[in-house]
Amino acid sequence: MEKQAILTQLGYSITPKSEAQLECVINNTVGFEHIEKHLLSLHDALKVHHSFVALSSNKDYFKIKNEATGADLIAEVNEMIIKWAAKYKITLEKVPNKNTYYVIGYK
Repeated sequence: MEKQAILTQLGYSITPKSEAQLECVINNTVGFEHIEKHLLSLHDALKVHHSFVALSSNKDYFKIKNEATGADLIAEVNEMIIKWAAKYKITLEKVPNKNTYYVIGYK
């Protein structure tokens, strides 16, 4: 998929800065070609829970941010993310004390 299409699907404006950041993230994500389409599908599935996939501003990774409200819904979305990662053999790193995960890459 074109890099500009990925940015658009994740809700970013196409700028030289966002394209450069995406390039860094892709190069840092092990086996990106195996997870690209699954990452975008997860992004779409998370939208109904006010959650999303984004480019991390702290590390060169995609991040999955769970912004659901209510303890039950937060737990449900976290479980959905964990099951998604297991199904597609994706390594995640949980950010301590947050409902955020970094997508490290394909196992």
